[in-house]
Amino acid sequence: MKKKLFTLTSLTLCGMLTGCSFISSIDNLMSPPKLSVEQEQIYNTLTDAVGSSIRLKYPKSGTYLSAFIIDDIDGDGGNEAVVFYEKNGLAVEENTLRINILDKDGDEWRSVCDTTAEGSEIEKVMISKLGSNDRVNLIIGSSLINRSEKNASIYNYSDGRIEKPFSSPYAFFDVTDLDADDEQELLLLKSESANTPATAEAYKLTKEGKYSKYSKELSGSFSEFDNISYGRLGNGSTGLYIDAASGTGFIQSDIIYMDEKGLHKVFETSSDSIFTVRPSGCTSFDVDGDGILEIPVQHIFSGYEDVSESEQIKVTEWLFVNEDNQLEKKYSSYFSVNDGYIFILPDKWRDNVTVKRDIINDEIVFCTYKGGETGRELLRICHAVDSATREDRLANGYMLLHTKGESAFLGFIPPFPDTENDGLSLSYGDVAVGFRYKE
Repeated sequence: MKKKLFTLTSLTLCGMLTGCSFISSIDNLMSPPKLSVEQEQIYNTLTDAVGSSIRLKYPKSGTYLSAFIIDDIDGDGGNEAVVFYEKNGLAVEENTLRINILDKDGDEWRSVCDTTAEGSEIEKVMISKLGSNDRVNLIIGSSLINRSEKNASIYNYSDGRIEKPFSSPYAFFDVTDLDADDEQELLLLKSESANTPATAEAYKLTKEGKYSKYSKELSGSFSEFDNISYGRLGNGSTGLYIDAASGTGFIQSDIIYMDEKGLHKVFETSSDSIFTVRPSGCTSFDVDGDGILEIPVQHIFSGYEDVSESEQIKVTEWLFVNEDNQLEKKYSSYFSVNDGYIFILPDKWRDNVTVKRDIINDEIVFCTYKGGETGRELLRICHAVDSATREDRLANGYMLLHTKGESAFLGFIPPFPDTENDGLSLSYGDVAVGFRYKE
């Protein structure tokens, strides 16, 4: 802290003594990426049309992360340029965020239309056809400065004009073929508000240019979405797995899927999905890579029934949706949410093994458990955060299970006399198969 304070003070004195501005230096460090030759041409054309008192705006997520998007947004076979920018010096009540469309006339770009955009920040941009209509849609998610309110708008560009036929608030949006009919839908999730429940909405665009809306109320009082992912269901459908905040420190899941009749839920009521409530960070995950996501739920390991909650260690059970749309247990595991790894417990360990923490060596230890007593060690797992710790463990017979940057995960099987062979021992091959890392 003292070193950081000294550095900051030195920089500030440098600005005072040399006449350079510390704030200006920070602005230079935060300057946008250098423009390509084509982007420079587009930018110069834009400023000729709207003035130089502008600032480029960059989408915060998604495929398109540039203030300049060059794509065929009218379906004529040639590319147009879409530029997001903010106009400086406008009155407070005026919307400063704008979209400019430029088209190419030979080798020269020209600005053909300019319009306001919702909000003040660009969240995400997608370009896609929707439903059975051939129209290309420019779909823009935007937000206010605090990002608490978001809005998804669809823009259509044709013959030098831009129109906005659709606009709706959202908490999450995507374009996907959820019902596997080879046509894309616009999918929106809306969080619960004072007057309306949390909902999922899907929009298809007909050949006539009309939006067909499908809506389904979610099975929970979801005010914030924690994790959204796609995965197969047991009946072969594609499910949208929604992990959402259901209370302080907890998340709850809902699963939406779609067919020719519209949107459906795996959990029809909130009481059906109450079984998925678990601590924050335990998000849905494809544990075995088969394309079907599992939902983690937790209960305590044997031997921790009478200790305080802060000292308890939890078994994580991974549930999947079977072909009857019912939750079914697939695996039991130890899941370190903070370190991001999962160890699948072998079937022979069920009700025969518990877990303890080795505070001194910073390791998780799996031990036999019988008659309320902890027995011999079966496996140790270590998270080495630096190369020195990793090399030390390897030199002492540990097996490398996974690496990420400087971090490494290692396992060790303690030796035991043949007289203590209780059928619960593992091979290093078993350990390698049971270890998973959750990116």
